[in-house]
Amino acid sequence: MTMRTTPPTKTDAATAASNAAPPPAKAAPGDFADVTASAATLRRFLHGLPGVDAVGLEARAAALGTRSIKTTAKAYAIDLAISMIDLTTLEGADTAGKVRALGAKAVHPDPTDRTTPRTAAVCVYPDMVATAKEAVAGTDVKVASVATAFPAGRAALDVKLADVRDAVAAGADEIDMVIDRGAFLAGDYMKVYEEIVAVKETSGQARLKVIFETGELSTYDNIRRASWIGMLAGADFIKTSTGKVGVNATPANTLLMLEAVRDFRAQTGVQVGVKPAGGIRTTKDAVKFLVLVNETAGADWLDNHWFRFGASSLLNDLLMQRQKLATGRYSGPDYVTVD
Repeated sequence: MTMRTTPPTKTDAATAASNAAPPPAKAAPGDFADVTASAATLRRFLHGLPGVDAVGLEARAAALGTRSIKTTAKAYAIDLAISMIDLTTLEGADTAGKVRALGAKAVHPDPTDRTTPRTAAVCVYPDMVATAKEAVAGTDVKVASVATAFPAGRAALDVKLADVRDAVAAGADEIDMVIDRGAFLAGDYMKVYEEIVAVKETSGQARLKVIFETGELSTYDNIRRASWIGMLAGADFIKTSTGKVGVNATPANTLLMLEAVRDFRAQTGVQVGVKPAGGIRTTKDAVKFLVLVNETAGADWLDNHWFRFGASSLLNDLLMQRQKLATGRYSGPDYVTVD
């Protein structure tokens, strides 16, 4: 893997009433407009995608995971990974104080070293968006909000859209929505597509991340189909998981999604980001994912505008590894703040 050695530098929402009808679905880009013309054409397209060779996919992901990088390239990779983190707290016990502390950590991950990059965003529930915005005010750290009845997505569409409106009205820069996995697994692909389109419209200027919950989709073929539905519907990012189930981001499912965004841009000219979330805890893990990005989608995705990590504990390990490179010794977990 060849990586650069220079470190990374540092809306108005729709206000329709919450019970308004969802916006009509828009045609997919370019040559794919006919694909979403009906439930039948969408199904035909999705089931016509090449089948995934599970053994080959996992073997390639494992092989890429053996790559190693050293010295200045490793230092660059650590700073890049820090700059790609959506620092996240999504707990029922979240308080304003916890969110303010999270925002402070996003802005200054290592208060003893102001050369440490900021994280890309903080990710919170809609009712904590305003608090998070205050905590990161005056910086380029974004505020992402989960929405659409996260994490299960079991709600009527008007409730989901109201959730989105609340988050955007509070100042969210990004919306992380969950798809209706029940509809997807039942084969109702058009319902999934139309809900994503409606959420995209309601999000206004906020960028939209579409969460598939890959651990519940059962097969790699389903993950590929979900990726294409999300991209056709206008997702700015496709995201693996909520972090709330047993199987979250893996090298194999992330590799598959990276192949999808690469192929989508080749055919439409539209670039879509990827966000693995859940279970990525160590610097070694993060580097493996960066290698996947570089070797699969390419260097154009090695930027926090196009690739993110959904994580919280990952940041602490990256900071300890960064300190080790600078001082020659590990400082230990007592020297980084606990999320």
